[in-house]
Amino acid sequence: MLVRDYLLDLQDRICNSLAAADGGEGFVEDAWDRAGGGGGRTRVMADGQVFEQGGVNFSHVFGDQLPPSASKARPELAGRGFQAMGVSLVMHPRNPHVPTSHANVRYFEASNGDGEPVWWFGGGFDLTPYYPVLEDIVHWHQVASDACWPWGEQVYAEHKDWCDRYFHNRHRDEARGVGGLFFDDLNEWGFDRCFGFLRSVGDAYLDAYLPIVERRRDQPWSERERAFQLYRRGRYVEFNLVYDRGTLFGLQSGGRTESILMSMPPQAAWRYNWQPEPGSPEAELTDYFLVPRDWLSVNAEEQHGT
Repeated sequence: MLVRDYLLDLQDRICNSLAAADGGEGFVEDAWDRAGGGGGRTRVMADGQVFEQGGVNFSHVFGDQLPPSASKARPELAGRGFQAMGVSLVMHPRNPHVPTSHANVRYFEASNGDGEPVWWFGGGFDLTPYYPVLEDIVHWHQVASDACWPWGEQVYAEHKDWCDRYFHNRHRDEARGVGGLFFDDLNEWGFDRCFGFLRSVGDAYLDAYLPIVERRRDQPWSERERAFQLYRRGRYVEFNLVYDRGTLFGLQSGGRTESILMSMPPQAAWRYNWQPEPGSPEAELTDYFLVPRDWLSVNAEEQHGT
């Protein structure tokens, strides 16, 4: 199948590039089978030179009943057979000045009961910095915009806004990061065009992320900055366990728990009612950077309020 072949190749390319950027021992592969049908290959990097931990998953699973997390938006397909495949990754850097990144591209197919499949694509990528630099965020969003441009003038704006709304810890009324792209249930363009857009998004991830890694990987950091990184990682965990549709789908569909939860950071922290010092870099993260905005229109003067 063309989609499966593309996803397997994408996993290879991303792993090879991230391993080269890290310079350590690279990824360890763990192939697995799912009892209910299907399987995948999980690749995990631990204790690298740049990345404290990260994983790049490929999975292709199928079953007799679409899980609730997927059928919620399509109640007419509840209880139908399905197959789902995708590549999902999260990279947690060691240096607090290097952002965490997440990307996912996926394909779903379900039976409509009449022998005809109902299919849709989803995916995107988003950035979670701890000590953001405006240059990096503008670059991230420029690559996202460039990936969307061939598919329509409004595609970036629509999927950027969707990302801002999706990656939001509603119980804290706080963004998880500075966004990027998010889309789901995409089928209205026809299969070839939707698949082409999926490839455009998947292929753009490395162009968006690696230049940021190279710029920030050797920046000195303190124990204070490390403590703040661990604190903010706690918010990342909260989102993934409470809201993330991919995590919920994997657990509800009987997926492999180790592979599903590879998105968790190796260390995180929670502090009761902690508040950053006003005017500090830690306060700037939530006061400025975690407020959704048009990053391609901001400038350095606006960043500092001058």
